[in-house]
Amino acid sequence: MAARVGTLYDDFVRTFGNVLFAVSLFVVWGVLTLIGVVVDQGKDPSAYFTAYAAPIARAILRLQFDNIYHSPWYIAIVGLILLSLTVCTFKRVIPARLPALHPVKVDKIPLHEQFEVEGDAETVRKRIAASFLQRGWQVRDRLFNGVEWTFADKHNWARRGVLIAHLGFVIIAAGTTLYWARGFSGETAVLTGQTIEIPETHALMRLDDFGYKIQPIMTKSGMVYQPIDYVSRVTVTGKDAIPRHYTVRVNHPIDIDGTLYYQSSYGFAMHFVATHRGKPVPSVPGHALFEGDSFQIPGTQRSVVYERFVPTVDKQSGMPSADPRVNAPGVVLSVNQQGNSLGEALLPLRAWVDLGDGWRLLPDRYVIFSGIQYRYDPGIPLVGIGAFVLLSGLIISFYFLPARLYVRVDSATPGKSTVGVAATTVKGYDVFENEFARLVVRLREATSS
Repeated sequence: MAARVGTLYDDFVRTFGNVLFAVSLFVVWGVLTLIGVVVDQGKDPSAYFTAYAAPIARAILRLQFDNIYHSPWYIAIVGLILLSLTVCTFKRVIPARLPALHPVKVDKIPLHEQFEVEGDAETVRKRIAASFLQRGWQVRDRLFNGVEWTFADKHNWARRGVLIAHLGFVIIAAGTTLYWARGFSGETAVLTGQTIEIPETHALMRLDDFGYKIQPIMTKSGMVYQPIDYVSRVTVTGKDAIPRHYTVRVNHPIDIDGTLYYQSSYGFAMHFVATHRGKPVPSVPGHALFEGDSFQIPGTQRSVVYERFVPTVDKQSGMPSADPRVNAPGVVLSVNQQGNSLGEALLPLRAWVDLGDGWRLLPDRYVIFSGIQYRYDPGIPLVGIGAFVLLSGLIISFYFLPARLYVRVDSATPGKSTVGVAATTVKGYDVFENEFARLVVRLREATSS
């Protein structure tokens, strides 16, 4: 039984301590994160069937790609990465970065030198130790099988750079885990004059006014209309039940009870007037429609889709203009019957369109809406600290060169000693070759005095 457990443990360490396995986990994590970026998160299932083919939409929902950051796949892959980092840290990094003091075969190490000096072994050792200490090296003496060794380390603390980087990743993972456990995000649209409730926080938000600025810029390819500002003036009632007035701008979110609200977009909802045989029917469609919304025509199998708002209709061509400022507005409508398109039309504001069977439709007036994104992330401080720790670890690892010198002094002929010096670093031998040559010169000078 003990042998069986030992074999399983060895297999576990071999697998999770393998660098290729860790890299593969990071690749899978990156792919899942990319899916979360490409696929809109937290939408109603019908939205995925609208945006994707039915087989893809079903796969998204069954694999929980619509809420991927809270899915078992994502949490499991992060857990495996942390487990792999832990095994690599304690089984590979620490033994390699923090090696125990032990004797070596000096002539078997690529960076080595041997020379004879005047003086007995004890005196030479003291001179060598003094030379190292004078230049900021850490010196330790150890006795192995009756042979005394001197170990000198420079930037020994920098050997922990990789450990610090690993710790930074763990802190970042803790921050993201805290977001998965307690955080949330979402998006909503609020019409001018409308009050909505944020489902997660129950905060009430009323859009008092929305304004935007568009600057025409003449370029070589023609006129370009550049949006330069979106401004939502809102009244928000938070947990304290006190209404407060705020201004939300792009890249300038407001903070309500720890939840950040961002200005993300704007658009035009449309109120329609429908008549049947000359009589108004207030219940059709009965509310303002956003772009992409549709409604059914009663008593028929036809539906009308409000495709998009056209701010300016060119008077000469009757086609949509590139000018996004509202001058001569219109709407693009399409009519479907049993899922088949019957056509599409550009209709100026307050112009009737005949839908058949006595039905007529008129786009009456538009209402500007503001697109608001909100996010509550209690893990942001941890992620920030983790990023700083990770960066510090990487800087230590890349810009400092820990080196260890192994020095053995043996008595040779009477009054003379043989000095053997070897050097190792965590980054190979080539990067330390010139420094090692200068150190040997200084040791010769120190021991010959």
